[in-house]
Amino acid sequence: MGMYGETHRDLQDKFDSRRIADLLESMAVPGIDEIARLFIESRSFFFLSTVDAEGQPTVSYKGGAPGFVRVIDASTLAFPSYDGNGMFLSMGNIAATSRIGLLFMDFEKPHRVRVHATATVSANDPLLADYPGADLVVRASVQQAFVNCPRYIHKQTPMEVSKYVPDEHGKSPMPGWQRIDLMQSFLPEGLQGRAEAEGGTIAIEEYAALVERGEG
Repeated sequence: MGMYGETHRDLQDKFDSRRIADLLESMAVPGIDEIARLFIESRSFFFLSTVDAEGQPTVSYKGGAPGFVRVIDASTLAFPSYDGNGMFLSMGNIAATSRIGLLFMDFEKPHRVRVHATATVSANDPLLADYPGADLVVRASVQQAFVNCPRYIHKQTPMEVSKYVPDEHGKSPMPGWQRIDLMQSFLPEGLQGRAEAEGGTIAIEEYAALVERGEG
C-alpha cells in the first residue's frame, strides 16, 4: 500500500512537490533497519497516534526506561502499557482498529524516526514478564520506518527519566491525581486506601499547583 492518496497528490501538485514526495516514499524502509533499531531502543519516550472505531484520532506520550521499546525483528517492535488514568484510549483504539503511528524523538541532536504499523494489544504476551509494572504489551507489525528532516525540531537539554517509571519490581510512587480527595471513591479497588496510607489525600487545588510545578 502506497503512502499517498488523492488528497496528498492534490497538495503535492499544488506545491510542485510530487517528485520529491515520490523520492522520499522510495527511501522509506519497509521495516526497521539497524540504524533505526539502535535509535528506537535508545529512546526513553515516543509519541503514539491511534484512531478509534469512529475514526477519531488521538495522540499520547509514552515513556519508560531507555530501551523500553524493543525491536523484536526487522518488522516487529513491542512496548509496554503502564498504569495510566484508566481511560485506556490508546490501547482501546489499537484493539478496535490496529492502525498506529509512532514518532521517536531526540531533542538533543536533534533527530527523529517515524514508524507506521498495525498492532495488537495483549495482557498475556510472554514479554509482559520483562516489563515489571506493565498491564499490557503492544506488538506492532511495521509497514514503514523513515527519518524526517530535523529542521523544525527545537534543540533541548538532556532529559531526566520520570520517577514514575516502574522499577525492576514494578513499583512506582503514587501519582498526584490518585491522591485527590474527590477521586478516592472512583479509583480501582486495588488503589482504595493507598493515598491515606501514603501521606493522605490532597485537594484538587493542591494537585493543580503540583502540575503547575511539573510535579504531578
